[in-house]
Amino acid sequence: MLIAGYGSVGRRHVRNLQSLGCSKFVFFRTHRGTPADGEGESKALGPEVGELSAAWPYEPRIAIISNPSAAHVEVALAAARHGCDLFIEKPLADSLRDCDELAEIVRQNKLVAMIGCQFRFHPLLVRLREGLLAGVLGPVAGTRAEWGEYLPDWHPWEDHRQSYSARADLGGGVVLTLVHPLDYLYWLFGPAERVQASTRSIPSLQTPAGEDWAEITIEFRSGVIGEVHLDYLQRPAVHRLTVWGERGRAEWDYHAGTLRWQTLAGGAGTGERAEMEETIERVPTGFDRNTMFVDEMRHFLQCVETRQTPAIPLSDGLAVLEMALAAKRSARAECSGPEAVRND
Repeated sequence: MLIAGYGSVGRRHVRNLQSLGCSKFVFFRTHRGTPADGEGESKALGPEVGELSAAWPYEPRIAIISNPSAAHVEVALAAARHGCDLFIEKPLADSLRDCDELAEIVRQNKLVAMIGCQFRFHPLLVRLREGLLAGVLGPVAGTRAEWGEYLPDWHPWEDHRQSYSARADLGGGVVLTLVHPLDYLYWLFGPAERVQASTRSIPSLQTPAGEDWAEITIEFRSGVIGEVHLDYLQRPAVHRLTVWGERGRAEWDYHAGTLRWQTLAGGAGTGERAEMEETIERVPTGFDRNTMFVDEMRHFLQCVETRQTPAIPLSDGLAVLEMALAAKRSARAECSGPEAVRND
């Protein structure tokens, strides 16, 4: 396996790959943005190269692309041309440049390509999707996702102002860095038709990107209206999702580990006066944040083995990236109204 990038998420993926039985690695590293205590770790696990061209003599069959998102597609293109199956950390990229070319090479070479969005493997979000498909809430009217975390607390060992998340040149800023809600809303409600957004900086954070707070409104083709709030400021952290339907609502709270359903009792219709029933589901015993990362990597390896299309294919990554970029364009007021999402 080629490991491109060995920051915090790259190290997590390698540990999880080892737990899943993988042991042969070659590391492509620039040594920019690596935690100080990570130096020397990769050399003990496999050869390390500073130029991507030096990796190909090792004949990697899989590329784990976990470097800054601004460099994702460049590495993915080279790896795909060498026949590597691809696991690309979210987001797919920070622009649409060369994304269509990457998709075509993946198609022509019949490669497995998956985007790393671990929240699709959260057991309660899986249950929420199952419930929505089963019509538990009836027709869905709207949804709101909120995710806020204080950026300086993410990696205490580094200056947050120099981190990938804070730097636009590396693909950072709150919209792309915290893109997960856009991904799971796409998974739940389908493609977006229009996106409108506002963003702002938080002066005390002093991030070079200057995009620390975002309010995004999404009109889905399914008719659902979605709101997404993202920020680098909140303490304690908040990550939750509410869905409203004609028969009730569902509330997922990541930090509480709960999914709360409030629905019309029995067979009561939406126009009738009826009691509401409440049920609460909880994450399984033993679940922690890394469980999602292990499950997504296990799924990817199974798809590589069986040559099946993964749960989060490249096409999904491209659709979610377009939503995020539409939000960023809208926030820059490059259009006079809501930004239309590319439909092809």
